[in-house]
Amino acid sequence: MVKEIERYGIPIVHMATITTISVSVGANRIVPTVAIPYPVGNPKLDPENELELRRNLVKKALKALSTEITEITQFE
Repeated sequence: MVKEIERYGIPIVHMATITTISVSVGANRIVPTVAIPYPVGNPKLDPENELELRRNLVKKALKALSTEITEITQFE
């Protein structure tokens, strides 16, 4: 699905816990996430810190969207 959307010129960020799967499906922009049951959160954190964690992940994804790339790139 990622490759099909990008074929139309729409950049996609694949946020995933297991980044090797992202690579295998052809994602070009990859943002690693936290854990399989909670990819963009951590219920063990207090609400304020979890919100900050989520904001940082979204900021990474937005940066990845605005970055020109020529090969598969993982944004740490």
